[in-house]
Amino acid sequence: MMKRLIYSVLTTVLVFSSLLQAQNAEMQNLPLPMEVKLPSMWQKTISKVQYDLLGNEKGISQIEVVDENCLHIQFCFFLNQTIRQDDWQVVVTPDFSPSFHWAPHLTPTPRHIIDQHVFRSPALIAADDRQVITLIPDLDIMKKGTPVRWYLDLDAENNRLVLGMSNSRVDDHVLFVRELGAEYQAGEVEIGFFLMVHTDEVSLKNPFRKPLDFFWDRWGHDLYQAGNPVDADLERYVEHTYNWAFNSWADAVWQEFELNGNKVGAPVFIVNVTQSPNYPGEVNEREFRSVWNQAWFSSLRSAGGLFRYARRTGNSALMEKAQLTKELALSFPQKNGFFYGLIGTEMEEVEIEGRKYHRSKGWDTHYWGNSNRNPYTWNPRESPFHILDMSWTALLMLRWYDELEKDERLLRYAEQYARSLLNIQSENGFFPVWLDLHTQKPMDHLNESPETAMSVTFLLKLYELTSKQEYKKAALKAMDAVIHNIIPVGRWEDFETYWSCSRYGSDHLVGKKVGRNNIYKQNNFSMFWTAEALYECYRITKDKIYLRYGQRTLDEMLMTQASWQPSYMYVNVLGGFGVMNSDAEWNDARGSLFAEIILRYGELLGMSEYYERGISALKSSFVMMYCPENPRTKVQWEKTWPFFGPEDYGFTMENYGHNGRTSPEGLGMGEFTIYDWGNGAAAEAYNRIWDKFGEIERFIK
Repeated sequence: MMKRLIYSVLTTVLVFSSLLQAQNAEMQNLPLPMEVKLPSMWQKTISKVQYDLLGNEKGISQIEVVDENCLHIQFCFFLNQTIRQDDWQVVVTPDFSPSFHWAPHLTPTPRHIIDQHVFRSPALIAADDRQVITLIPDLDIMKKGTPVRWYLDLDAENNRLVLGMSNSRVDDHVLFVRELGAEYQAGEVEIGFFLMVHTDEVSLKNPFRKPLDFFWDRWGHDLYQAGNPVDADLERYVEHTYNWAFNSWADAVWQEFELNGNKVGAPVFIVNVTQSPNYPGEVNEREFRSVWNQAWFSSLRSAGGLFRYARRTGNSALMEKAQLTKELALSFPQKNGFFYGLIGTEMEEVEIEGRKYHRSKGWDTHYWGNSNRNPYTWNPRESPFHILDMSWTALLMLRWYDELEKDERLLRYAEQYARSLLNIQSENGFFPVWLDLHTQKPMDHLNESPETAMSVTFLLKLYELTSKQEYKKAALKAMDAVIHNIIPVGRWEDFETYWSCSRYGSDHLVGKKVGRNNIYKQNNFSMFWTAEALYECYRITKDKIYLRYGQRTLDEMLMTQASWQPSYMYVNVLGGFGVMNSDAEWNDARGSLFAEIILRYGELLGMSEYYERGISALKSSFVMMYCPENPRTKVQWEKTWPFFGPEDYGFTMENYGHNGRTSPEGLGMGEFTIYDWGNGAAAEAYNRIWDKFGEIERFIK
């Protein structure tokens, strides 16, 4: 026993020592043993490209000139025995000091790496005012399978762009750190990448456009043409959604009750697998029963889609449900123009056969509240007013009024809010993010953030409907603040960036860059609001400065969209979105929200790539649905929840691989559906795009 203990201690010390040596070597930037000889014209921009041996093997490096702006560099190692090596890397060192950097994920310390799990459109970008360097892993090699996981790393402090191979584990929610124990079997090991250098004005102003074009041309387009990410009639998914919500799962999903003598209704915020009619056990509600009108979970948005579908199909029962949800939105009380973001019920624990379950006390116990995704409290009753949520809901009211029915109450409600909104705009143009629940005064966090862009879009819509110049003036002032303070440095910080499930940095990074990466913690939600606001600014003013910044912002958002199909993703992922550079989702529900603005830019600029990306985003929002039209996804669901059956067709998780890992056995699937951030939201986007663009099939073809 003592010998085993001593051996265990020695092994732990040796392993720790090995890892420490590896980290110290990286931190000291010790030179790698091998160097690639670049063509002379590239030596003006790239100082050196160095790589490791694999075991004792030097391998063979090959360079192909793809075009005047792009090299393909590949390494092949021929191993005659198994090699155990914790880390292998190739390092590209620019021959200048970049002022701008971009990477798909954060690596705040040398322990951290960008694991292949988040390789949606994987690239490292370094630029100054004269040149842009982009490193893109060779996804064709990755599609064949790799003996050890690939990773990227951006060490901006030491001017190093890294592609490597290493085991990894998930750290925090969600970063990745190196793990020991990588092993390469005898045989051939390949790894490679594309290296792009651009000096043209378009690339300097928008460093994302050329990489995106490269991804889609080389990988995305052919997958799209082959029918990915789904190849079924999208109308079938919409039918599954509404049958699920208002028929097979209606007892759990549809909520109908009275407020002040008026009948209202809406689908509930969230349901889980225990509420399936096929579940063999007791119901255990995941969160407090509620209905939200918030930036993610908007019952009014989903109801707009239901209205469009009911109008198109002549379904009076569904039209009544859409109208009841509108009535609920108009019932949210206003305080000096500002208004709440959710209505909830009291909850209780009930004990059944010795086990406790979370249940609602019913709508007679309702209360008004706000989103608890904020820096101040987890209690929705005490959560502050959120300008973003209110501007989004008010914008949806205006769109309903303009596009669905002329209900004057919607316009009055929105304008009452707008007058209060103008009173809190800062001198610098920004709108605050949170207001004290009692005083309606601005609070302390993110008061110069891209959340302001949502209020820009709202105010411009109100200007269109009322012709009141003060709304346009305030909107353009706010837009200029975002253009000058947010876009050039990529400060995409919003409520979700720090106060949702990924809270890394909420205690020390707000308003600050990660020094090692020269990047802010970023969320693509605020990129969407900004791209949409800039589109509206251009549409109303015809000033091309808004279009230029709008396309740059849209393209930065598209860098978080999947441009290929990895072999280690067990559902289809083309066109699906991640969320931020410290989280791990694929096929996130936001794809349905993003789809229309991508199509709008495609229509405006005549770009087929945007059309294909926009339709792929829309399609991706249906990929996670449990139904026969998604055979790969259906297999994953049934491995995870074997009791699922036809009554569950329509059940849709909001994303895939959220915790940083997937597997053929169902790892990466979830256990809940949020109607307003899942199937109901996807159906809304389909119905909206159908109404605005005509039959969707003409885009698909």
